[in-house]
Amino acid sequence: MATERHYSPVDRFLLQADAAMRTLLPFSGQPYRPSPAIVQPDAKMNDADTRHVAGLMRINHTGEVCAQALYQGQALTAKLPKVRAAMEQAAEEEVDHLVWCEQRIRQLGSHTSVLNPLFYGMSFGIGAVAGLISDKVSLGFVAATEDQVCKHLNEHLLQLPAEDEKSRAILEQMRADEEHHAESALEAGGFRFPRPIKFGMSILAKVMTKSTYRI
Repeated sequence: MATERHYSPVDRFLLQADAAMRTLLPFSGQPYRPSPAIVQPDAKMNDADTRHVAGLMRINHTGEVCAQALYQGQALTAKLPKVRAAMEQAAEEEVDHLVWCEQRIRQLGSHTSVLNPLFYGMSFGIGAVAGLISDKVSLGFVAATEDQVCKHLNEHLLQLPAEDEKSRAILEQMRADEEHHAESALEAGGFRFPRPIKFGMSILAKVMTKSTYRI
């Protein structure tokens, strides 16, 4: 029978440092699935549309940086082994989104946000605090966060040029995955956050989107 592996505090620190480096360093992550954009045709867009799509994908990339940090922080402080394992598994699945967004940004001739280290640190702290409060709150935070992500993805899908099928394929697959993560977190016993807390989270999300669209 398989048993849970126990890590020392030093081991966990090194694992967290490794996860942070793989999230923040360009082209350091390896996706588990190929990008949905691969099978989509290339399309010629004008300069304005190209810059706009790059800005949208930069926002989504930073959102995935935040997701990685959030899950890693929650895994660090989760009380139940099964919750910790679920957080680590979710972080692995989010790596696909992170890499897909980065690949698309580079194809569009642009760059990821220079603010990513700041948002990673903030999200890691939030995740760790949520895990310290309780696993139920931690799971609820995942569900509420994924709801916010899905709203942004829906907005971005409406803004994409009709000819940009590559970006559309990526965002549609991301939306399906995020919806699944939110449902799984609630089914695992996550707390349903009240509307005022979700509103506060949406304000913070807007700060992130406005600041990373160009930088």
